[in-house]
Amino acid sequence: MQRLNLKGSVALAALALMAACSKEEAPPPPPTPTVGVVTVAQESVVLTSELPGRIAAVETSEVRPQVSGVIRDRLFTEGAMVRAGQVLYAIEDAPYRAALASAQGQLGAAQSQINATRLQAQRYGQLVALNAVSKQEADNATASAQQARANVAAQQAAVQSARVNLGFTRIKAPISGRIGRSIATVGALVQTGQTDALATIQRTNTVYVDVTQSAAQLLDLKAAMASGGVTRSDGSARVQLLLPNGQTYPIEGRLQFSEVTVDQTTGAVTLRASFANPNGLLLPGMYVRAKLVEGTRTQAIMAPQEGISRDPRGGATAMVVNAQNKVEQRTVVTDRVIGDKWIITSGLKPGDKLIVEGLLNLRPGTTVKPAAPQQIGKAAAQGGNGAGASAAGNTQAGK
Repeated sequence: MQRLNLKGSVALAALALMAACSKEEAPPPPPTPTVGVVTVAQESVVLTSELPGRIAAVETSEVRPQVSGVIRDRLFTEGAMVRAGQVLYAIEDAPYRAALASAQGQLGAAQSQINATRLQAQRYGQLVALNAVSKQEADNATASAQQARANVAAQQAAVQSARVNLGFTRIKAPISGRIGRSIATVGALVQTGQTDALATIQRTNTVYVDVTQSAAQLLDLKAAMASGGVTRSDGSARVQLLLPNGQTYPIEGRLQFSEVTVDQTTGAVTLRASFANPNGLLLPGMYVRAKLVEGTRTQAIMAPQEGISRDPRGGATAMVVNAQNKVEQRTVVTDRVIGDKWIITSGLKPGDKLIVEGLLNLRPGTTVKPAAPQQIGKAAAQGGNGAGASAAGNTQAGK
């Protein structure tokens, strides 16, 4: 009996020892994770749109011949600046000089007939009163005098036409600007109404930039301006240019107008801006990107991009810390990116604590310790535990 009690005491002691050992080996509860938060506030931001565009000259003129003939001389240098009225080509003018001389001779002959027919009409008018000639003969004399005057007018018009054609043998620049290459050389035959232009002149001291904007964006902007959410300081929006090499054009442009119709194939509206081009840096046909300053949105809610993620369906979501320091997931609607922030139109309100660091493996309902974003790394260094190191790792992953 004593032996059984001894065995039972030993067993109880072993169980107590095992319970004490297991209680000592139980892991401590995980520490509360620290997350970096920013407080959402309303800001006044400048709205910009970056749109593709092409440069076009303010004035473009294609030089074509107005009379046919052989080019005798080319009087300009390709790529040079020309002024309006400057002679560019000389067409062989001998046939046109001869045509002018012939017209002038015919005019002289017609003018010589005026006096003779006029005097004859006067004499017949006197004789018909004396019944010396018939009235028919007097009428014929009067008609001959009128015909002579009409013939003079016709010959004068022929002389003027011949003189104009002679002037067209000197092909002049219709506008001032920079002239391109010449497709015709000395000795080439050119004809009136030909399809190909001899050269093209473009005035580029000021250029147009034609950009396209979706009709939906334009409607949203007008609606925001009508509601007072977006204001514009002046009547024309400012425009900046991004050149093909990535540099920003140093001179700011102005929006001139927007097209009155929407392109049926693309659903876009064409906008035209003008830019000063004193150094000729902007060339017609150049592809650029125009940054259009649309206006200023007042009381905009801005959220750092680090705090906005996407769900499997592509919707924007955000994690916020509520008053009980628990994580809440919000579905938000984003408008556009300004710098490193999203404009949020719904889902967040001023005063919300948006989590921007420590988002990895974070679940809604988790109790967290909010801190300024730059303090996450310090907390990990001071804690020296696995949770702190994990928070620091999350910070790097978020970045």
